[in-house]
Amino acid sequence: MPALSATRAFLHFGDSLSLRNLSGLTRIPPLNGRVRFLSDFGPLTLASLGLKNDVETISRNAKNKLQEGVSTIEVPKNNTKKKVNQKRNNGVKETKSIDIGAAPFAAKSFSELGLPSLLIERLEKEGFTVPTDVQAAAIPTILRNHDVVIQSYTGSGKTLAYLLPILSHVFPLNGVNSSSDQAQNRTDIEAVIVAPSRELGMQIVRETEKLLGPDRRLVQQLVGGANRSRQEEALKKNKPAIVVGTPGRIAEISAAGKLHTHGCRYLVLDEVDELLAFNFREDMQRILDHVGRRSGAGLRASSSSVKRAERQTILVSATVPFSVIRAARSWGCDPLLVQANMVTPLQSLPPGSVDFSGTPTSASLNSNFQAQPAVQSLPPNLNHYYCVTRIQHKVEVLRRCIHALDAKSVIAFMNHTKQLKDAVYKLEARGMKAAELHGDLSKLARSTILKDFRNGEVRVLLTSELSARGLDVPECDLVVNLELPTDSIHYAHRAGRTGRLGRKGNVVTICEEAEVFVVRKLQKQLSIPIQSCEFAEGKLVITKDE
Repeated sequence: MPALSATRAFLHFGDSLSLRNLSGLTRIPPLNGRVRFLSDFGPLTLASLGLKNDVETISRNAKNKLQEGVSTIEVPKNNTKKKVNQKRNNGVKETKSIDIGAAPFAAKSFSELGLPSLLIERLEKEGFTVPTDVQAAAIPTILRNHDVVIQSYTGSGKTLAYLLPILSHVFPLNGVNSSSDQAQNRTDIEAVIVAPSRELGMQIVRETEKLLGPDRRLVQQLVGGANRSRQEEALKKNKPAIVVGTPGRIAEISAAGKLHTHGCRYLVLDEVDELLAFNFREDMQRILDHVGRRSGAGLRASSSSVKRAERQTILVSATVPFSVIRAARSWGCDPLLVQANMVTPLQSLPPGSVDFSGTPTSASLNSNFQAQPAVQSLPPNLNHYYCVTRIQHKVEVLRRCIHALDAKSVIAFMNHTKQLKDAVYKLEARGMKAAELHGDLSKLARSTILKDFRNGEVRVLLTSELSARGLDVPECDLVVNLELPTDSIHYAHRAGRTGRLGRKGNVVTICEEAEVFVVRKLQKQLSIPIQSCEFAEGKLVITKDE
């Protein structure tokens, strides 16, 4: 039997696995005529990832007394729910997910993940002490130089999941002495982070500046709508280590020869499913061709080792349709799908295993591949409702909904920009402070509206699909769909504006009678209960779903 590639070996849920084997081995030869699996090489632990745990290994009796701080715990082998037999389907061998739900990725502090001490201090200063599930899974994986696709629900901390490993290599957070050659001669851009909208790009910049503190000039925004000449001057003067921007502006400045990224170490594509849209195609192609590609290296990489030398590619989104999986395979080197408590080699996913709703297709069911349900794209603490009314009464129902739920910070979505102004006028006529946010506004107007909304001066923000991606307002406690989203993926991104970072939230869809079948379809695709309700006497009343 021929030797198997490490990333395509058969993985059993019941067996323990070390990601060290994914990076340290390329071929696993047979032993005594038996194919050896990755699971033969030991448990998945922080130690196996090459990271040092501050807590030393202790005796078995002491381990039983402690609930946290354990340096090594194996995934239980007697868990029959996680054990999946290796099978063939039409001659194709499938690789199963790597379950890491036990202790190694249930980190209790950022210090367990191998981050520099100065970076940990900055995190604690900003109030971040315990990593989220997706951060605990993604950070060690990225630090081990794997190309990854990070998938988790909106508000789960995906931004820090990729920012922290990048910042751990940026002076001065990497702990390098200021007198060293590395500190004095730093001229290259370390990371390029691409976002589909100005709002998301500026949000990433703000998060990065908080962690950089007095060294905030090391991050530079290159978003559309801002003065390009000033951006080019800042690039030349500040020599940033991290560039965050939108595809059009990054490609524009790169084509002008003012942005040198051939030596870049990281390329991050945030909300990558949006960046795959047709209107970004030319700009994204230039970014992919130039970021991390050294002069004279050529545009075609014939081997994975060449790709690895060029850059580390990180794709991020709350939803991962198969188009993203296909892109990751093309752009990355043996990429891994990183989810909360789970890491899966993308090479193991058969074509057609995941559709645009994130649910298993018939092909995946036949091959026993267990795709992650779309509900993983939604925050866990949400209540979903729908209310039926006539189209002319929708704004009034919105007003009653806000009073019934006593919502303090509301985002209401509509599909067409021209209807936003009318809805704002009707709400303000009823004494409710509201504002509209859409792509036709200037950058200054959008920034002012978002600032007022975050400060509580605006109670209801009416917006188009623009704000469904990247708008981070943790205080938002209610999302309302005044018009139905186009599909379950857009529903998930809208709903993710509330219930962020473990908070509770409500999502209410206000629809017409003829649209109820769409709500039921969304309920089925997302595997979530969406209860029928009405608003009477200042209260939300659950009604019978006929």
